[in-house]
Amino acid sequence: MPQAPERHRLSLPTGELELDIHDSQFALDDVMGFAARANAKRGFLFLSKVLGKHWPVTPGMMRKVHASLADTVPELPGPVVFIAMAETAIGLGQGVFEAWLAAHPGREGLFLHTSRYRVGAAPIIEFEEAHSHAPRQFLHMPPNAHTRELLLSAKALVLVDDEASTGNTFLNLTDACRKLNPGIAHVHLATITNFMGAMATAALSERFGLPVTMGAPVSGEYRFTPGQLASASAPAQLFDASADRGASGEFGRYGLHRALTLPDGLAERLAGDVKPGERVLVLGTGEFMHPSYLLGAALERLGVNVVVQSTTRSPILTWGAVTAALTFPDNYGEGVANFLYNVTPGQYEHVFICHETAPKQALLDLADTLKARLFHFKTETHVEEVS
Repeated sequence: MPQAPERHRLSLPTGELELDIHDSQFALDDVMGFAARANAKRGFLFLSKVLGKHWPVTPGMMRKVHASLADTVPELPGPVVFIAMAETAIGLGQGVFEAWLAAHPGREGLFLHTSRYRVGAAPIIEFEEAHSHAPRQFLHMPPNAHTRELLLSAKALVLVDDEASTGNTFLNLTDACRKLNPGIAHVHLATITNFMGAMATAALSERFGLPVTMGAPVSGEYRFTPGQLASASAPAQLFDASADRGASGEFGRYGLHRALTLPDGLAERLAGDVKPGERVLVLGTGEFMHPSYLLGAALERLGVNVVVQSTTRSPILTWGAVTAALTFPDNYGEGVANFLYNVTPGQYEHVFICHETAPKQALLDLADTLKARLFHFKTETHVEEVS
């Protein structure tokens, strides 16, 4: 007999959430919590505890999740293109891609992540994340000829996000990619949680118009009855196509065929400043997430007590899995509010902030608030500490 689902019912400040868990490879509390969003389109948030975004997580746990999702990818015709969804799942997607590469030596793959910033003069493909507070997303056409050819000749897509609830964003991105490359023959969706429900998941291939597989260590379905939905006090996206926001093409927007590396010397130097028992936070900024994970992983290998997290543009209420919130200007200069959740000044003995943008006043002020050190990643091997 099928097992009865694990049921959760929560009263949020923004409505009533019911969640049935049908299958889970992890204890639910280890991988996610519940939060309320300041978003009139969707008042709830399945807050992941393993992304390194809204919740502090050890690099070891992140690596375990990366490998778990990479294992869900079936044998696919190549080239295989992995695309991670901005902003929340950029680090997750890059970690899954690198875990897949390690498990498939010799296979050709490409990693890209979507963005809400334009880099250089590369053409962009736009699609919509309709329920988001910042709905416009972009995929850059790689300027490198070989990288562009991989995208345009790909036979399979692996789309990575932290959760699937409707599948609409995945469908919108798939349609945009198939207009560029009609030869795409298979789509695999890799998410930590799949809350679309069994019927909607089974109908994905028909809905997308090509074979679609789904890999998620946690699956179930939800129902949300809206109450008084909160509205963010300021816009979360003010896109200007002509503006240079300091975003880089080095780390995934223009495409990568290999795993990123990190200078071992940086981790060794920082570990030398950490005394036994001291706690360390490695903090990514906005869409710049994966290098902070790599630095955290390098510190962890050296025996440092370290967790990883990131700033975000997502407005979330202080409730449930969000116990603390800091608000500050964004370091990309877009003029939107940014946030850091579940971190308070003085909580960690050491905070290392990793950023791709030039050290503007917003970063300097955040570093001052957290008594942090700033590290400007100009490339993966050229990292400058900001004095």
